[in-house]
Amino acid sequence: MRNKRPADALLQLAFCPLNTSPGARRYYDELRSRDKTHRTAILRVANRWVGILHICLERACLYDEESAWIRYQNIAA
Repeated sequence: MRNKRPADALLQLAFCPLNTSPGARRYYDELRSRDKTHRTAILRVANRWVGILHICLERACLYDEESAWIRYQNIAA
């Protein structure tokens, strides 16, 4: 049996900024356009957020929307 609390927190972490983070929204929309399910797309966005948080903590830097989602800036929404 797994501990659902961390997984639930990650899903919430990924779902909430879809309306406020253009990079996260573009990434989510790109995944959905490639026929990924909502759950799969949200899990991938959550995984990306964990990676971003890890880099911010590792480098002791603040979150920057442009550099965090630079790969997804030029994708048409």
